[in-house]
Amino acid sequence: MPLVAPLSPDANSEVAEMAKFFNETLGFCPNSVLTMQRRPNIAKAFIQLNMAVMQNQGRVTSALKRLIGYISSTAAGCNYCQAHTIRAAERYGAEAEKLANAWDYLTHPAFSEAERAALDFARAASVVPNATDPAIAEALHAHWDEGEIVEILGVIALFGYLNRWNDSMGTALEGPAIQSGQQWLSNTRWQVGKHQG
Repeated sequence: MPLVAPLSPDANSEVAEMAKFFNETLGFCPNSVLTMQRRPNIAKAFIQLNMAVMQNQGRVTSALKRLIGYISSTAAGCNYCQAHTIRAAERYGAEAEKLANAWDYLTHPAFSEAERAALDFARAASVVPNATDPAIAEALHAHWDEGEIVEILGVIALFGYLNRWNDSMGTALEGPAIQSGQQWLSNTRWQVGKHQG
């Protein structure tokens, strides 16, 4: 049982209009947003931040941003966000090898050195205490410019918010997200856990 039940998708017309963004990214409006809309300004601000952070600016592709979210959520232990990010990465064209081996990014040949630097940063920046160190910073600067680093950290920070929201709330996973988790994360420790519907 979630801490607070989500409202109907049409409970607030402004939120419902803005939440159409998630029909592209996930194919549905997430229960997390439907819960946030109990305070519509929180839901609207979150959706605006999500749209700004996930906007494709160039080399930090939409698919890579979702894989960054996946690594960040895995490091933080949020099963809800792991399922959502792997689903969104697939919908944005991440290759099957990357989806199936995302947690093995350091050694799997499907990942470039630039991707490894971004994903390593995601892992280090998502644990408490923060594990970002000079070697991670050096690798980032070797492959990404400062604007791109801001984009990467924007994704990590966004999922820091979502990981805490969904793990604390016990947000129920939606059917399509469960299917994506089962399809792509069966070789990991992922499970629906407290996010049962």
